[in-house]
Amino acid sequence: MTDRELDAAGIADPALRQAYTHCRRLNARHGKTYFLATRLLPVERRPAVHALYGFARWADDIVDALGTGGPAASADDRAARLARLQRELETGLRAGDSDEPVVRALADTAGRYAIDHRHFADFMTAMRADLDVTGYATYRDLRGYTYGSAEVIGLQMLPVLGTVVPREEAEPHAAALGVAFQLTNFLRDVGEDLDRGRVYLPADLLAAHGVDRDLLRWSRDTGRPDRRITAALREFERLTREVYRDAAPGLAMLEPVSRPCIRTAFVLYGGILDAVAEDGYRSVQRRAVVPRRRRAVVAADGLARVVAARLRARRAGNRNVATSATETTPTTPTEQTTQTPQTTPAGTATGAASEPMQERVA
Repeated sequence: MTDRELDAAGIADPALRQAYTHCRRLNARHGKTYFLATRLLPVERRPAVHALYGFARWADDIVDALGTGGPAASADDRAARLARLQRELETGLRAGDSDEPVVRALADTAGRYAIDHRHFADFMTAMRADLDVTGYATYRDLRGYTYGSAEVIGLQMLPVLGTVVPREEAEPHAAALGVAFQLTNFLRDVGEDLDRGRVYLPADLLAAHGVDRDLLRWSRDTGRPDRRITAALREFERLTREVYRDAAPGLAMLEPVSRPCIRTAFVLYGGILDAVAEDGYRSVQRRAVVPRRRRAVVAADGLARVVAARLRARRAGNRNVATSATETTPTTPTEQTTQTPQTTPAGTATGAASEPMQERVA
C-alpha cells in the first residue's frame, strides 16, 4: 500500500495502515489480473478493495492449504484454521477492529462503506464447503456455491465503487460479474483444481460429453487431450459467456470514476476465456495465459478512460461552481443536473459526474 493511497483514504492509525498494506500484498501476489485493474480506481478507494480481496484470498489460501511454504495442511488443520478465522471475523466486525491484520482492515472497510455483514457470513459458508465438497452434480448446484464464493464479492464491492442508479438496481449485475470471474477461473484451472481433489465443472455437463473424473485424471497424468473433454470445456465456456452478458449492463451503472477499473477487469477476464479457447481448451494439462502485450493494451485503454472520466468530473465541478456563483443565496446548494452517485463511505457521495448510461463494454 502506498502512503498516497492511505493518506487519500484518511487512514492514519499506524497499525491500520500496516493492516491495509498487508492486504495489498496478498492481492498483488494472488490476484494479478484484478490487482492491475484496481490501480485504475481513484486512490482513496483502492485500500478498501485490497482489504476485501485480501481477506478473500487469505480464506481461499486456508482451504487450499497454500501460502505456508511447507507441506499441505491436513483437512482437520484447515478446518480448525477456517473456524478460527470465522471467529476472528465475527468478533472483528462487531468491534470494528481486530488483532488480526487482515480482519482489522476488512472490519474498517466494512464500517467505512456500510457493507452488509451477511455478505461475509455467506462467503465463509462457501469456504467451509470447499473443505468437504469435491464436485457439483449440476450447474444449478454450482451456482448455489458461487453465490457465497463470488456473488457476494460483487455485492461487497458495490458500495466502494459507487453507482449512479439506486444500488439495488445494480446489485444483480455486480453479483453476476463476480460469478463470471470465478467461472472463468474454474475453466482456466481445471487441472490445478483436479490436483486438489476438486472438479468444479458440473458432473452432468461432463457426462453429456462422455467425460468423468477418471478421464480428467488420465488426461492430466498423461498430458494428452481428449475431444470429449474439449467439447465439455467449450460448453462450460458458453455458459460462462452468458453470465458475462448478464453482468455487462452493470458497468454503466457504476460511478464514472469506477468504470475504467471494472471495465478493464471485465475485458481482462474475458481475455482468459479467449486464451483458453486459443490454447485448444487444454486447461486440464496447463493454465492458459493472456499475452502480456494484450494485457498492456487493455490497461492502457483503461488508463485513457480514467483520464477522460476525471476530466469530465472536473468540468462538471467547474460548471457547478460557476452556477453557484450566480445564485442570489450562496448558502443554498445548487441543484445537480446529473444523477446523484449512490456511494459511501460514511453515507456520502463523491460528486463525480456521470457519463452516458450506454457506455460500450468492449
